[in-house]
Amino acid sequence: MKKKQLIALAALAVLAVGQAWSQRKSGDYYEMYSGEVTTLNYLISGSENEHFMFANMVDNLVEYDQYGVLKPSLAESWTSSPDGLVWTFKLRRGVQWYDWKAKPYAETTAQDWVDAAKYILTKANASTIVDPLSTVIKGADEYYEGKISDFSQVGVKALDKYTLQYTLKAPVPYFLSMLSYVTYLPANGKFLDSMGATFGRDNKAVLSNGAYIMTEFEPQVSRVLAKNKRYWDQKNVHIPRLIYRYNKEARTLAPELFLRGQSSFATIPSSILDTWMKDPAKKAQIHPTKISAYSYFYGFNFKPTFAAEYEPENWAVAVNSKNFRKAIFHAFDRKAAMLTWEPFSPERRLIKTVTPPFFTNAAGKDFVTTGDLAAISAGATFDKAKALEFKAAAMKELAGKATFPVKIMMPYRADNVFEWVNRVQVVEQQLETLLGKDFIDVIPVSFPATGFLSATRRAGNYAMMELNWGPDYADPQTYTDPFVSGANYVFLDNSPAYKQADGKTSYDKLVEAAMAEMRDIKKRYELFAKAEAYLIGESIVMPFVCGGGGFEASKLEPFTFPYAPFGLSNLKFKGQIVMDKSLSTEEYAKLESAWNKAREAALKKAKY
Repeated sequence: MKKKQLIALAALAVLAVGQAWSQRKSGDYYEMYSGEVTTLNYLISGSENEHFMFANMVDNLVEYDQYGVLKPSLAESWTSSPDGLVWTFKLRRGVQWYDWKAKPYAETTAQDWVDAAKYILTKANASTIVDPLSTVIKGADEYYEGKISDFSQVGVKALDKYTLQYTLKAPVPYFLSMLSYVTYLPANGKFLDSMGATFGRDNKAVLSNGAYIMTEFEPQVSRVLAKNKRYWDQKNVHIPRLIYRYNKEARTLAPELFLRGQSSFATIPSSILDTWMKDPAKKAQIHPTKISAYSYFYGFNFKPTFAAEYEPENWAVAVNSKNFRKAIFHAFDRKAAMLTWEPFSPERRLIKTVTPPFFTNAAGKDFVTTGDLAAISAGATFDKAKALEFKAAAMKELAGKATFPVKIMMPYRADNVFEWVNRVQVVEQQLETLLGKDFIDVIPVSFPATGFLSATRRAGNYAMMELNWGPDYADPQTYTDPFVSGANYVFLDNSPAYKQADGKTSYDKLVEAAMAEMRDIKKRYELFAKAEAYLIGESIVMPFVCGGGGFEASKLEPFTFPYAPFGLSNLKFKGQIVMDKSLSTEEYAKLESAWNKAREAALKKAKY
């Protein structure tokens, strides 16, 4: 990289808070993909594979700057009542909705948030992103469950064309951060009505008011997002087009296409990383991928729906044994599994808790060192002796009840995203070697990338599986969502061992106690730590790693896009440019160091 370019990037990384990005030239962005989206309906989708499009096509009320400082977006200002229950937002005027041909459709108004909320809270629409509304907005859960039918009783109101008001059930200290999630995006009601069930079917059935408009959408061929030249903040959008081409072998082909200049980005898989590291020209074009707040963990399914050949009835008996789960928990060598993903620094991303370290803190203490989580964070997970002790206890407990070896159906994506196919083989071999094939029979099963989650996790079509979850707002409550009753992760509410007479699980009640504490943040965090420690202590899940990491070749300019470890911010291309070449590890490290210092100063100034 030219010295002048590096100096310019370093200067950019230490921009003062509030300073606008300067308008700079950029080429188009090209990337290959293998996992096709299933819908463009952002009012129902909970998939990050689809969220990146919504993040760039539709704006929220608020957004985060490049340091993670909350700032206005479509809301120019806001106030809250003294009791923290009523939030009033004054909207930016003149922001238009555009169709796929960039033709203006209507102005974005307060009613658009009301119409979007009503759509999400209408149970028949089967939205998967209901919780951020139903758990905090007054009357939202009652409307969703059909206990009230008048939406005017729900706490989402358009006071006038440019004034939106939310009324909460109780004070929510992290409410503003929730507004950066997909659930709080607006939608034009007239357009929703005209589309009916076809809303979001393709790019012609959705509107944009954000930085980009999807001009092309052909499943398993391509999708193109073009810069909205009349976007309200278009001076901060530099990349003309985001061009994605489908190829089921994208993971394999992307590095070579990057070298040919046909792709702007490529993850460098561990299978070829050593080769790139030994080639000076290639090594100069790769750098570490930033660690994220996404959490990866292995979950045990308490509601097996998989094929008879994998013996779901037998699994249902075994999985309800705490001894059985704990045998696997302590037999799982996380470092060995991580070598498939990050061979040069496998311990960099290992975590012992579902909530990653450094996500949030209270009273100067990181959440994962709070209360009951402190011992878990300081303790060991992989323990051969304990694994064998629990194996013996499980076999004794389940004698005459379960058949050994217990078959463990473990799905993975066929496109080998994040070296998944290699990892399931390592996990299979490692668990069976330690615990013995007389105890378990781990069976990896391949599924196509498109529709993967719907075919596996959401359907309960797995026994044990690598799962993940990303935060939606700045509070540890966000990491409880996959495990409470009604969620489609581990289906704990289907377990006779945990479901109580009132229909709630023991974990539900711990979470509810934490959620009820809205004033004392230190106490609130201690209660959430107690709930998470219970989840891990019962070996219902096995924390694995946080997201990000690995190595990539990317021409995208780093540390200039809106940043936050939750919501849609990290998925935006706003602020970025496509550079002439990828940064090396050394160049990236200098920018990252400067960004970390600038971010610390920005957060301090913002009183975070």
